[in-house]
Amino acid sequence: MAKTEVILTHNIVGLGGESDQVRVAAGFARNYLFPQRLAIPVTQANKRHMEALKQRRAEREAHEFNTMSELAKGITKLVCVIKVKTGDDGKLFGAVTSGMIADELKHQFDVTLDKKKIYLEHPIRALGEHEVQLNLHAEVKSTLKVRVESTTPIAVPAEAPVAEQPRTEKRGKHVEAAKVETTEAKPKAEKKAKTEKKAKAE
Repeated sequence: MAKTEVILTHNIVGLGGESDQVRVAAGFARNYLFPQRLAIPVTQANKRHMEALKQRRAEREAHEFNTMSELAKGITKLVCVIKVKTGDDGKLFGAVTSGMIADELKHQFDVTLDKKKIYLEHPIRALGEHEVQLNLHAEVKSTLKVRVESTTPIAVPAEAPVAEQPRTEKRGKHVEAAKVETTEAKPKAEKKAKTEKKAKAE
């Protein structure tokens, strides 16, 4: 495949920044870079623009550094909540990816962040809080707290039926009745004893 050298006029991820002189496929340069004004052919006339391109690049990089430094300070205070479906055992259906985190940052905090700046060694597959590394800039790193919550309702175990407490009211009545009977029986016994004693005396 034929190659050609071009001078980049804009920052292109994976290829280079303004003023970089790179080799690319001739068709890529002809069909994409040149029509989009992302690069210019390497000529003596175009080389004279190199200083202006370097200046533009320095200004862009300084602006990106300042922007990302400010973002790094604020984003550490945020907690990005991501709701997922889980099974009854609490295991996630699928996993939380950097793309999902980027979407929720935009939705919850109106923070636009390229998912490529969100570093996950492995997709998140567990509920709870996780610290995620952010590569905001070549010289700016930060972390973001991500809390993964389940949208699946927690099954509440059925409560055991409460045993009825024995009624004590009737028992109390029996005790009171027994006291009454004892009280009534006592005078009768005393009266009978007096009568028998009187009869013997006669």
